[in-house]
Amino acid sequence: MRTTERLVLRPFRDTDLDPWAALNADPQVTQYLGGPLSRAECDRDAAGINELYAAQGYGFLAVERRTDGVFLGACGLSKEQWYPDDLEIGWRLAREYWGHGYASEAAASWIEHGFTVLDLPRIIAVTDTPNVRSIAVMRRLGMSFDHEAVLTEDGVPFDATIYALTAEAWRTSRR
Repeated sequence: MRTTERLVLRPFRDTDLDPWAALNADPQVTQYLGGPLSRAECDRDAAGINELYAAQGYGFLAVERRTDGVFLGACGLSKEQWYPDDLEIGWRLAREYWGHGYASEAAASWIEHGFTVLDLPRIIAVTDTPNVRSIAVMRRLGMSFDHEAVLTEDGVPFDATIYALTAEAWRTSRR
């Protein structure tokens, strides 16, 4: 579990499953994530996320607002098939919580964990090229454009934009 000024980043609980399924059923939330997920897929993902976090010490944890315990979504570090040598920072919040800085705050906490606890040399972020909202979060995190690529998810190619942040650049920015 990790905490920030406004957030708690923690494993999924059973009480998170309904709001997790609701946000993953929202076509606007999942527009650049392959489309809406079924309830069974969401439950399976949450269980898998918790197992990976327990085994690896990083993952895509639930994001809870500290003031009232409301489930906002999820954020964390993951290893994806496209770039197996890097950990990727990612976030997914319910639409009503967009625009409040929660994604940036949660992701910044994970980036700090990645560089200070996991001793990573760099962290990347990957999004569909038209996803300007996620690119804006990447820039707020101090990440820089790395490259563009055509990646494939579940057999479907998409135009991706990849940003990166090195440990050295992160440490320099904190001075």
